[in-house]
Amino acid sequence: MIWLFIFTSFLRCASTYDVDVKKLDGLAKAKVEVKAFVTQDIPLYHNLVMKHIPGADPELVLLNHFYEELDRIALSDMSRSEINELLDRLGFYKKSQAEEEVPEEFRFSPAKDSPFQDPEPPARTEEAAPEPQSQAQRSDL
Repeated sequence: MIWLFIFTSFLRCASTYDVDVKKLDGLAKAKVEVKAFVTQDIPLYHNLVMKHIPGADPELVLLNHFYEELDRIALSDMSRSEINELLDRLGFYKKSQAEEEVPEEFRFSPAKDSPFQDPEPPARTEEAAPEPQSQAQRSDL
């Protein structure tokens, strides 16, 4: 008996809710497109990591090498192709398959290089090198 009451109450609630299809059409499509991007495209991008935050709107957070935030871009209203175009303009490397190796020249992409690389050694010139000190002059022995 109680199940019949719950079922009829549910039907009454469901039938009184009027869905505005025009209002929801764009929102549902955008969410599906972002979901398709997250599940199918993110694994192809190098240096792009998904962090799921329940209830938060999807956004692209751009960081530098020191994990300092540079910018945030809302993705909710963007289509899957628009997000891919944005990442291409930003310089992210997209592999053709998830297990594909990233070429060395794109290892730090979208950055052009790494601030952690050792500086290049100074160029050697043909100037005369100073003469080595004689052992008699050294006091550290």
